[in-house]
Amino acid sequence: MDEIQLQDSYRSSSSSASSPTSRVPSSNFFYLRKPGSIRQPISFEDSPEWEDTDADVRMEEGDGHDSINAATTTPGSPLSKFNSGSYPSPPFTDSVGSVQKIAGASIVWKDLTVTIKGKRKYSDKVVKSSNGYALPGTMTVIMGPAKSGKSTLLRALAGRHDQSAKVYGEVFVNGSKSRMPYGSYGFVERETTLIGSLTVREYLGYSALLQLPGFFFQKRTVVEDAIHAMSLGDYADKLIGGHCYMKGIPRGERRRVAIARELVMRPHILFIDEPLYHLNSVSALLMMVTLKKLASTGCTLIFTIHQSSTEVFGLFDRICLLSNGNTLFFGETLACLQHFSNAGFPCPIMQSPSDHFLRAINTDFDRIIAMCKTWQDDHGDLSAVNMDTAVAIRTLEATYKVSEDAAAVEHMILKLTEKEGPALKSRGMANDATRIAVLTRRSLWIMAREWKYYWLRLVLQALLALCVGTLFSGLGHSLSSVEIRVAAIFAFISFTSLLSVAGVPAHIKEIKVNECEKANRHSGTIVFLLGQLLASIPFLVLVSITSSLIFYFLLGLRDEFSLLMYFVLDLFLCLLVNEGLIMLIVSITKDVFWAVLTLVSVHIVMMLSAGYLRIRNSMPGPAWKYPLSYIAFHTYSIQGILENEYIGTSFAVGQVRSITGLEAMRSAYDISPDSNSKWDNLLVLFLMAVGYRFLVFLRLRFRGHRSMGCCCIPFTSGQRGRRSRAANTNSS
Repeated sequence: MDEIQLQDSYRSSSSSASSPTSRVPSSNFFYLRKPGSIRQPISFEDSPEWEDTDADVRMEEGDGHDSINAATTTPGSPLSKFNSGSYPSPPFTDSVGSVQKIAGASIVWKDLTVTIKGKRKYSDKVVKSSNGYALPGTMTVIMGPAKSGKSTLLRALAGRHDQSAKVYGEVFVNGSKSRMPYGSYGFVERETTLIGSLTVREYLGYSALLQLPGFFFQKRTVVEDAIHAMSLGDYADKLIGGHCYMKGIPRGERRRVAIARELVMRPHILFIDEPLYHLNSVSALLMMVTLKKLASTGCTLIFTIHQSSTEVFGLFDRICLLSNGNTLFFGETLACLQHFSNAGFPCPIMQSPSDHFLRAINTDFDRIIAMCKTWQDDHGDLSAVNMDTAVAIRTLEATYKVSEDAAAVEHMILKLTEKEGPALKSRGMANDATRIAVLTRRSLWIMAREWKYYWLRLVLQALLALCVGTLFSGLGHSLSSVEIRVAAIFAFISFTSLLSVAGVPAHIKEIKVNECEKANRHSGTIVFLLGQLLASIPFLVLVSITSSLIFYFLLGLRDEFSLLMYFVLDLFLCLLVNEGLIMLIVSITKDVFWAVLTLVSVHIVMMLSAGYLRIRNSMPGPAWKYPLSYIAFHTYSIQGILENEYIGTSFAVGQVRSITGLEAMRSAYDISPDSNSKWDNLLVLFLMAVGYRFLVFLRLRFRGHRSMGCCCIPFTSGQRGRRSRAANTNSS
């Protein structure tokens, strides 16, 4: 059996831990509480003195502007060895050079509890009675291991929780329980879909046009300010990219673009879910220095983070530490280190504080402990360690509840909520007509740049028309050519529709971008559908004309301009219906594999019931004839083209007898004897195109979504009673 030699990775940073006799032995693989260490201060021999300053908040009403000034911790005070002072935060300046200030806002949450049924196996409470606050000009981080409730708490504060979630407690903005208006806050998702075919400046420009009212020239300054705020000047004119065929800017810079999109509104409060998601150590540090610079302008920053380096940790102002929904600490970064020391878990000198915190409260380490219990080393049995994570969590939680830090938080909450500050004002938003025009123009630009969107489909469908046309060319106009020509039209319509599967990835990306913009109220479902429809029409017309001209003349259909125009219109409506079908499928599943598989399966079923492989009247009644043959849009497109070609024609049978085109079609396809029925088929195709988009609208509009910007959170009667008792105690 292999022996594993464990290094002395956890050493106490207290003065007693400096001696060899009190050092943690190498066999102790995880944290141990040292006897007599509870409530004992920790001395940092290898670090300079750490200063701790209190925050003084003053709310003032400005001259018609929202302003709340905060004198926060000095830049060089916390963690002076790896603090924010080690990384100077240059002020956010505009093109003239003057400091561009943002009026921040204070946010307070009290007894905040979030329950989601079925979210946890052991409890429906994802967040349990959390208290805290965030001040203007500061960065407040919500930290904890996976599934600790970080994102749930952040969404509850921003009012973006799921409809299935129930939130209890109180959230105050500038001292009042009021709704955060549009534009007063920004929210950045963990995974944000950007448009890779646009440059950074173009993307932010379109975002400004969607979000802000007014004219375009008035929004250029706002866009440039957002670019400077996130230090994107070197990448402003580069494509965002992110595709395998479009590399674009680095991942860290794309994360900055997602944040800059929210800065276009100059929000008072900015919520960011995992700003360091998928970033390396260098990109993470640059990101946090940029956010520190942004906070220095007065913006209130609240974000979640899973783990950070020592340098990044030194930039935080306050930490809310969660584990299994329980608040283990809230307060200054320095006080968090002291809190762990008082609870018996001092941070080793050479270890990152965030690593130390998560190592102590992450229940996933219990699996490592259980595995190590079966191992032996030179110093004995590793299973001699008997302190598990659950005990550490309970100890830290109990220590925090009776600590001065918890009392200071309650005092600060009372101070921030006893008087209402200035109410946040809405920035105003662009009207729907402007948004439709902006989305149409943006979609046109995207379709023109991304060759996989429509250009590839244009080439493929032109090649298909060429292949089918040459395969069935030279048929003539005899009676024997009718059935072969029907087969050619069936193959052309069916495979032309099937080739549209190439547009599935682009449609999925459009849906994801719309969901992100809709969540931030930058766009709406109707606005998105109309913009996408108007943008797709020119490309569908181009595809229809190109394919029709190639196929029509190679197949040798009747040489009349009106008949050719009907063929083009029929193919255009067929493709328009197919676009609606694709959008319906990708709105249900946004996975490329399942979307493609579903679309191909639906097309195969529609091709089988289109009336060529077996005439509609001879199909089995259940399922195939009713309703599949009437649902398949191939049926109406093929029938319309055949009626356009053969109604009013006749074929000679021998020398004295002739039959009509309708009679010639009886054995090949079922068409109507009415010459006007071909227009009825076009009407059906048009109604199907509208119907599919209406289903997409219902799917996108009424799918479970997060509520927007609500900060009026109800509280239970028990919480109301506790609040009244607390008020009576304070008054006495």
